[in-house]
Amino acid sequence: MPLPPPPLRRHSTKANNEILLKGIMCAAIGLAVLLAPYFIRSPGMQGIVASASVVGWFALVLGCGFMLVYGRRRLTGRSGPSSPL
Repeated sequence: MPLPPPPLRRHSTKANNEILLKGIMCAAIGLAVLLAPYFIRSPGMQGIVASASVVGWFALVLGCGFMLVYGRRRLTGRSGPSSPL
């Protein structure tokens, strides 16, 4: 007896747009934190912002991850059922 087909998981357009927006915002925040020390003139403030570079890298990677999920959903949405992500 064959197994029934797996259920189709469709993601709404609103959910996809929210994922994209989160990705863009996180990536922008990450870039701002990473590039800010080069534009700040105060040495004390430069040191404070430069010490937060780990947070900037985390936000940049998280934003890129959100955008990859959005792209994957868009590609799989055209060709058939979406993946478990």
